[in-house]
Amino acid sequence: MMYLKLLQAIVSKNEFFTKMLLKREYYCLIINRLHLKNYSLQHQIKFNPNDKFNIQKSFISKQFSTSNNQNEIDFEQTCNETLESLCEYFEQIVEDNIHLENPDILFSDGVLTIQLGEPYGTYVINRQTPNKQIWLSSPISGPKRYDFDGTKWIYKHDGVSLHELLTFELSKKYSFNVNFSKCTFSGTSITDQGF
Repeated sequence: MMYLKLLQAIVSKNEFFTKMLLKREYYCLIINRLHLKNYSLQHQIKFNPNDKFNIQKSFISKQFSTSNNQNEIDFEQTCNETLESLCEYFEQIVEDNIHLENPDILFSDGVLTIQLGEPYGTYVINRQTPNKQIWLSSPISGPKRYDFDGTKWIYKHDGVSLHELLTFELSKKYSFNVNFSKCTFSGTSITDQGF
């Protein structure tokens, strides 16, 4: 009991400890979920070995169909992984294209700003927690809102993913040698990428 009070006092005065405890609890929850899902899948395959493909397919589709109902913690984690991956890839693009004049990439508090300089313009990609979306502001195609379907971020009006749009705009319109399918939550698995 004394330890609990001490911990509460520390946590209430120190935001860092609070975030660390929440993060630890979140990862424990994710690991437990993965173990349960993996056990369930293995159990179904064990008792239906002839129907292994269909079991895996339905198991995966069930996981994806519930993804739109992500809780806030899952959404934040998915968003952060997506934005961090995009940030790293944009930094690589800037390094590979030394002709860019004063490029600047800033990722802070769920907002990724990519200034590619003239004549390319600025991309802004940001998290929208209330809507559970990622919003894009593009100098070419304007604003778009993306929903997560379990594997990638999709713009519902045209069915094009965020990563597909960025690849198209930067490679076709600006002639950069890019492929955003390598980024996290692009909808492309590692085996599809040839790794």
